[in-house]
Amino acid sequence: MKSMVCAAVAASTMISLGHPATAASEQNKCHLANGIEHVVYLQFDNVHLRRDNASVPSDLEQMPNLLNFLTDEGTLFTRHYTPLISHTSVDILTALTGVYGDKFGVPIGNSFGLFVNNGVASFPSSFTYWTDKLADGTYEMLDQQGHNAPAPWVPSTRGGCDVGAFSIANIDFENVTTDIDNVFGPSSPQHSEAASNPNKAITDFEGIIIHCAQGSPVCAKNGAPDILPDEPGGYQGFQVLYGNANVQPQISPQGPVDDLDGDVIADSHGNVGFPGFSPSASQSLGYLATMLEAGIPVVYGYIADAHDNHAAGGTFGPGETGYVQQLAAYNEAFGKFFARLARAGISKHNTLFIITADENDHFVGGSPAPANCDGVNIPCTYAEKGEINADLSLVFATEFGDVTPFRVHSDDAPTFYINGNPGQTAVATRTLEREAGQLLGFDLVDGPNGSTNQVTQALADQAEQALLHMITADPNRTPNFILFANPDYFLTASGNTSPLCTPMANAASCFLEQSGFAWNHGDFQNQITQTWLGIVGPGVRKLGRFGEIFSDHTDIRPTMLSLVGLRDDYAHDGRVLFEALARHVLPLSLRAHGDTLSQLAEAYKAINAPLGELGVRILTGISTTALKGDDSTYTLLEAEINAITKRRNEIAGSMIEMLEGAAFDNRPVNDAVAAHLIGEAYDLLDSVP
Repeated sequence: MKSMVCAAVAASTMISLGHPATAASEQNKCHLANGIEHVVYLQFDNVHLRRDNASVPSDLEQMPNLLNFLTDEGTLFTRHYTPLISHTSVDILTALTGVYGDKFGVPIGNSFGLFVNNGVASFPSSFTYWTDKLADGTYEMLDQQGHNAPAPWVPSTRGGCDVGAFSIANIDFENVTTDIDNVFGPSSPQHSEAASNPNKAITDFEGIIIHCAQGSPVCAKNGAPDILPDEPGGYQGFQVLYGNANVQPQISPQGPVDDLDGDVIADSHGNVGFPGFSPSASQSLGYLATMLEAGIPVVYGYIADAHDNHAAGGTFGPGETGYVQQLAAYNEAFGKFFARLARAGISKHNTLFIITADENDHFVGGSPAPANCDGVNIPCTYAEKGEINADLSLVFATEFGDVTPFRVHSDDAPTFYINGNPGQTAVATRTLEREAGQLLGFDLVDGPNGSTNQVTQALADQAEQALLHMITADPNRTPNFILFANPDYFLTASGNTSPLCTPMANAASCFLEQSGFAWNHGDFQNQITQTWLGIVGPGVRKLGRFGEIFSDHTDIRPTMLSLVGLRDDYAHDGRVLFEALARHVLPLSLRAHGDTLSQLAEAYKAINAPLGELGVRILTGISTTALKGDDSTYTLLEAEINAITKRRNEIAGSMIEMLEGAAFDNRPVNDAVAAHLIGEAYDLLDSVP
């Protein structure tokens, strides 16, 4: 897991106390709808609303300053889901863009396979700056036409609003190698600093950015061109401040930026600036508060998970002392954050708050001790704690004698890239798929003595990946197939096929508990993919915990843009969550046809969302049966999946056109056409066993 988080887009102006005169003049250029003057977008890495131990209060329950704010002042969506694969990078970028991974180029995980000239996959990081390119010459952030995907900050900056970010996936620098060379060049002073003092370069340039509106005084000093060569409609004359070295003098001219506890934000070596991609709540919220006070109206921030030991390394189980202490610190930070913003005139009355978590994690561990522990009053401890690791190269060689070379994106849901990139019906591909369906593992935390069980819970080849929105414009990125495993397992592939494991039946000696990490994600199970979304601010109804509708990360961006009166140059996969918005902020078409459009949206998500009913039903049913079956079964079921996907795309395309037209263009709704589309969607669902 990479600790990163982030957001989607929006914008707003700033009225705060004591910010610079230059910022005060800039705020007049940023005009948003519905009385919104600021936007604060926060995304956690794996902070849970649900309880991972029934006796231990959940993460959010141990953060009442945040939980009460969301439930008392706005709407907390509880049927909110990730895309697939459910992973930090994919989840963040889906929220940023409002579309699934097939439309922004990174649908797999925190790294993804890329078949290179020798037919062997390399694994570039999914975290790079927005305009970086891969070894095959394509943009990493890639739309379906092969262009650089539209950048999330553009509607805001075009609307006159500066956009600041702290630790946000791919809209700031993610490294000091390719990112610096891409923007500044290999002969630049920034490159020289990165080569001679990489730790300082990280604090100077990574993880912090301000994208400025045209003519913004914030970028008048230290600004560099904000270059987006493929942006729809063009994007010239915009500036950007890259990194703390350029941002801090503009937002905190008196000196370094402090966290909410008054400590200078710095790395573990004492270098002032970006602390790394596992920032605490105090660090992220402190930097964002400084941006807001300095007149930056739109900010995005990420906060690391609380279940890993960020001080000494390792990991915690639910209710362990260190876990509880970190959550208490997060709770205190939110109390300070809301109070500080209020002193600057930034509140729920003029600010849109969007807060979510990228995904949830599955805890891999035994029972807590003592049995009556609740974490808060009685600390929990765990004798067994840690994911079950296995090397698939050795497991396949042991259980099946199959030494076919392949590589995977290591994960609970590993993606297979077979050397030479054979076709879907090639012997090597079909053999590995059938064997994957039969894999046995030894789960050391399943029962007092461990147990043998099935490794694989679902399989997806390229036909199923297309249904799940995972096929990009770059065929070199497409895995041969994906194995969705028992959530206790974390699976790798070294390429080594000896010495074999024992026994031959279940390769038990290859399955080892990794005590340093105990929280698995990436898979399709509800425990991992169901997360939460909180929205507070002007135009948002106070519904508290709200589980009446299905939503996922694609819905965040269109909802934000609708509220602030901005729009994208492309169609979203998500829809505006208008059921939680006040009538006066909705266009007439939505108000007049709310019930019909709500039913349309529910049917749309059921067939189009990867974790909707259609996606899950086919993944765990037809797709898995096809890959495990003989060639005739495979051929028959693959044709069925392709036909379903084609029909789904036709129905869903008409549905989202109607939903977006009503939300962003106030386009009239034909109730009869909507009812027909709803019927077609459920007929499609009924056709799938």
